Amino acid sequence: MQVVASLLLGLLFGLGILVSGMGNPAKILNFFDVFGAWDPSLAFVMAGGLLVNVIGYRLAFSRPHPVLADKFSLPDRSVIDVPLIAGSALFGVGWGLVGFCPGGLIPVLALGRREPVIFLLGLLAGIWAARVVMNATARARIAPLGRGGSP
Repeated sequence: MQVVASLLLGLLFGLGILVSGMGNPAKILNFFDVFGAWDPSLAFVMAGGLLVNVIGYRLAFSRPHPVLADKFSLPDRSVIDVPLIAGSALFGVGWGLVGFCPGGLIPVLALGRREPVIFLLGLLAGIWAARVVMNATARARIAPLGRGGSP
């Protein structure tokens, strides 16, 4: 049942992206062009999404557990650290330069255009590069210093 619900909700999200025009990168880029062809429609879509989420979270958390699960799965970390800030900055810069975000990319891929595929390849390359850097820095932090393992 969870798979069916996830599929239906994903299709609803994708339909919302396409109907709202947010699958068109020009709409996103025009939102950021405040001194040119500014288009405020992204702000209205975000406000509508925020409203739906506020209501949805209130309804969901008024229940003892989710409808299709035994318990709520919430993140246990609340630390604002360098990887979070760097990832957020990269997301924002990429979105502002290209006009696609990962969630909005998925329904646009079905339209058969070349640009979303190029963005997806770049996104996957970025994820791979981030994992390589994170693994390298993690190994550097735990690697012993010197030959004997002590400073």
